[in-house]
Amino acid sequence: MCGIVGVVRQRGRRVPPDLTALRSRLAEAESVLELMGDPTVTSLEAAARTLREVDRHLREGDGVRALVEDPIARAGLVHHGDRAAERLSEIEARLDAMKNIDGAGIEALNAALITCKDALWSIRKDRIELALAIEDLMVGTGSAALEAFHAVEITLSAIDRLEVRGRDSAGLHVLVTGHGLDLDDPTIARLVAQRNADPLFMAGSVRTPGGDLAFVYKTAAEIGELGDNTARLRAQIRDDDLLHLALRAETAQASVLAHTRWASVGIISEANAHPLNQEELDCEGRVDVSRAYTIAALNGDVDNYADLKALDELHFPAEITTDAKVIPALVARRIGAGVDLVEAFRSTVASFEGSVAIALQSSADPDCLLLAQRGSGQALYVGLAPDAFVVASEPYGLVDPGNPASQGQVVILDRRLAGTLTGVRRLSYDGRELPVGEADLLVPQITTRDVDRGDAPHYLLKEISEAPASFRKTLRGKLIERDGLLDVRLPSETLPASVLEALRSGAIRRVLVIGQGTAAIAGQSLVQALRAAIAGSPVTMEATLATELSGFGLAADMSDTLVVATSQSGTTTDTNRTVDLARARGALVI
Repeated sequence: MCGIVGVVRQRGRRVPPDLTALRSRLAEAESVLELMGDPTVTSLEAAARTLREVDRHLREGDGVRALVEDPIARAGLVHHGDRAAERLSEIEARLDAMKNIDGAGIEALNAALITCKDALWSIRKDRIELALAIEDLMVGTGSAALEAFHAVEITLSAIDRLEVRGRDSAGLHVLVTGHGLDLDDPTIARLVAQRNADPLFMAGSVRTPGGDLAFVYKTAAEIGELGDNTARLRAQIRDDDLLHLALRAETAQASVLAHTRWASVGIISEANAHPLNQEELDCEGRVDVSRAYTIAALNGDVDNYADLKALDELHFPAEITTDAKVIPALVARRIGAGVDLVEAFRSTVASFEGSVAIALQSSADPDCLLLAQRGSGQALYVGLAPDAFVVASEPYGLVDPGNPASQGQVVILDRRLAGTLTGVRRLSYDGRELPVGEADLLVPQITTRDVDRGDAPHYLLKEISEAPASFRKTLRGKLIERDGLLDVRLPSETLPASVLEALRSGAIRRVLVIGQGTAAIAGQSLVQALRAAIAGSPVTMEATLATELSGFGLAADMSDTLVVATSQSGTTTDTNRTVDLARARGALVI
């Protein structure tokens, strides 16, 4: 699997918030948390409301600009944010020490505490640390540069999270329009000439389509750690004097498209790293740059790419062996034949066989980012942010426009209307309009705190390290000491009254514990523990894979069965589908 990220944004119109006022509000939240004795839902919710208010002003106003331009006020926010985080850690420790609190009460406290932690995380990480990272990338100041590097930093952060989908290589492309530079000026021309002659479009390459400036940054390594690729990309961007020059003009705008790769077709190399451009070799082996400048990134495989190369007589440098190269080349050819960009893209992707997710941009209309998706296992999500669209192949903080076209769909994002539904157009692969409305929007149920790797080198070690604390929090308020004995108290949402009554009455005679992977192993442990507890009971217990139950274990009438389904993420398709099948046959499910 690979990962795609794209950011297109219109000029910002938001007003920077008053950081001095927000610092005072953050100090108020810190005071509420500090004065707390035994935590109460009321006091935690009051602190959470204040924290969310601070975060909302930073998000809805131009918080990034305010944080970058006022480092003194920013330092005050950092101070109070750090102290509030310390108070929340102390409160969590007190929760662990509290005894004889009922399950419903502890769940309400947990929920209020999580709301506080999410809001504070957003302030400290998604707002303040983002501003610091943007400041680190920038050379000089300026509104256009700030907005451009904001888009770049969002992209780099998203690539960091998507590297679990593949990390053998990565690439990031920046298209700058309205830069105001005189490309004929000897100094600028010399800088461009040093970087526009690479036919393999590798790290540092520059192109000048229609007088705009296009920059590409790439890295490739078979062996490495999570975060290595973005660190190298970040260094290339930070040190690129020409990019910083191009973003000095207040008229400059930047669109960003990036990709992290798990090589399937083509070796691991910078030449095969995405995005790739449209350039072909002519009959004499020279690079042909006559067609519209076009770049594309691909998740999945174009299964018939070799046939397309032969049929259309595409000629690429021998070092470029990835199937993704046919995408920009074919789109550029159709544009050259007089076809408009959207139709050129739609007809091209409709000719592909295989499961794909594709993002493409072209100088034919630099204000558009085009997306395509078809087949199982591939997805693209479009997030609506203030003044921006953010695209990614996982819903890590993004919003999904839906997938009504099982045979493939094309989405066109208009930078001039970025961040609004009006700027989203959707087509089926056969060209039918598929309108997008408010009902198609989903609010994500996760935050960046949920998917943050922290200081761990990989997610598995993070999960192992966090397991004891996670286990303790899960048992909080459910395993209670009474008169020297441990008592289990589960809230009704954990074990509903209908399930308890069915067990007491004998209506339940069989318990099946299902899951996939490590969830199935957890299910085996549960069965081993409970078999001893119900020895002599007519109830039988069995652990099985969800796929085994759905394939071979379903009965027409399962009204005597309780299915206990376990999933780490809650999104395991095999488990969820099996739950639906069992419930439809009368089984109770928890």
